[in-house]
Amino acid sequence: MKPAVLITGGAKRIGAALSRAFGAAGWHVVIHYGRSKIEAEALASELPSGETIACDLRDSDAAAAMIDDLAPRLDNWRMLINCAGVFRLDRAEMLDPDTLNEAIKVNAASPARMAQAFLAKARAPGGRRVIHVTDQKLANPNPDFFSYTMSKHALDATVRMLAMAQTDPHDRIYGLAPGAILASHDQSEAETETSHRMNLLHRKTKARELAEAALFLSEGWLASGETLFIDSGQHLLSQPRDVLFLARETAHADAACTPAQGN
Repeated sequence: MKPAVLITGGAKRIGAALSRAFGAAGWHVVIHYGRSKIEAEALASELPSGETIACDLRDSDAAAAMIDDLAPRLDNWRMLINCAGVFRLDRAEMLDPDTLNEAIKVNAASPARMAQAFLAKARAPGGRRVIHVTDQKLANPNPDFFSYTMSKHALDATVRMLAMAQTDPHDRIYGLAPGAILASHDQSEAETETSHRMNLLHRKTKARELAEAALFLSEGWLASGETLFIDSGQHLLSQPRDVLFLARETAHADAACTPAQGN
């Protein structure tokens, strides 16, 4: 009996990398999507065993109901990965109320309620696993993306609380905190290349590294309530702004220092 995993936001970006990795490892992958139906269905068709499910995570009641609907028909539902998220710009000087409300609902409230419903109703002989995908900003915050960062700190707190509440010793709740992995917003290719090396190892962290970490956590060897940082050491730095802007500032500074070419 194949173990099953639900991956929220599993049709695109990091979620798609997770879907492919679990599919290749022999899992039945349930790909959640909000507005990416075409991408979700195309990806599910590529996997050895996959299906799609739609839900607007701005509605936490609907998110919990999605878990309730899946639980009776997945006989070995071992894992829930809360990967979906919104990443919109506001700053510590002035948060945007709409941005905050959406971030709290999608990035914290719905994942927490889905985890609660999953741990109450999913059936898996070897124990169940929840992974909340958070961010290296937990340890290395800056004033940019203020509402997003608040929501990820809130989600991170639920990892330890949910772990403490579990009575089944086979269950595990984890955090997975990535650094800069994929291009953000309007980044150019050059800016992406620069920003993704702003870490202790000066290297680009690959999406496959996050997928490999998730597969490791699926085995449950790590103590419940722990978080893995997959960021080439970015969380150990102190960065005054998001790397998106640090890379842009570096490029502008380099351009200003470059002497004009004469005829």
